[in-house]
Amino acid sequence: MIPYLLTFSLAFVLALLLTPLARRLGLRLRIADAPGGRRRHAGTVSRLGGLPLFVSFTAAVLAAQTMSVPSYDPQEPIRLAGLLVGGALVFAYGLIDDRFDLKPAWQFVAQFAVSFVAIATLIIIERFNNPFAGQPAERLITLEPWAYIPLTVFWMMGMMNTVNWLDGLDGLAAGVAAIFSAILFVAMIRTTPDQPQPQLSIALLPTALLGATLGFLPFNFHPARIFLGSGALFLGYVLGSLSIIGGAKVATVLLILAVPILDVAWLILSRVRQGRSPMQGGRDHLHFRLLDLGLSSGTIVGLY
Repeated sequence: MIPYLLTFSLAFVLALLLTPLARRLGLRLRIADAPGGRRRHAGTVSRLGGLPLFVSFTAAVLAAQTMSVPSYDPQEPIRLAGLLVGGALVFAYGLIDDRFDLKPAWQFVAQFAVSFVAIATLIIIERFNNPFAGQPAERLITLEPWAYIPLTVFWMMGMMNTVNWLDGLDGLAAGVAAIFSAILFVAMIRTTPDQPQPQLSIALLPTALLGATLGFLPFNFHPARIFLGSGALFLGYVLGSLSIIGGAKVATVLLILAVPILDVAWLILSRVRQGRSPMQGGRDHLHFRLLDLGLSSGTIVGLY
């Protein structure tokens, strides 16, 4: 367990130290949110929370590669490069968006482009298990490129938008990401008939994300001293990638993120039926509706 404890500790301590610095930097650079409209927080709050998450996660993942942990996947270095490069690109776009408030259409262009970074580095939903098949040998389904390329793009963009739209209450998106990381870690290190060998080296990745999110959360819980900002897109890309790198654990991810995924699907359908753009912001997200009904922010985050 020593490599996992070291990876977790490095990410946790870095996030804990860097988040207050990012808070002050965001206020100085005017990458911040003032109250008004659908924003009902008090005072001006930095939205540079993606910076400590990105730096702490990336540093911990790179440090983990120096540790002696068995790896059974010869393509793992390529996928690791896709995780880090794609994460850096989507984080960089998020910073620009936070500073200059780009139109929503540009966000979808960036998500589409970075999804192909994942595909080019073999982060693809090519194989997955059919839960309705009888024997383990009969469960594996393999897709052709014409099927797995659009499926992977849909999955990656869906995860980025789900986490981005989830980022509406203090601590909500980062808290769900922390739970996601912990469950994915357990799923990777255990053995099952469908996974006879534990994914020991890959399990270091959600360990790093768990440390980064837990180090960030003390500053992001209500009342937040820093917002996630561009970190929401970064978290979405990392969560989407880890679920694929971890052996296309799509069913596990759908279970963990069932409520926010259903909320996104319902919002898109509802807004289209009303003749509104799905990309338009509003307070019709489930967490905002619960808040407007009188539930406290802490209660809603706890329920999620």
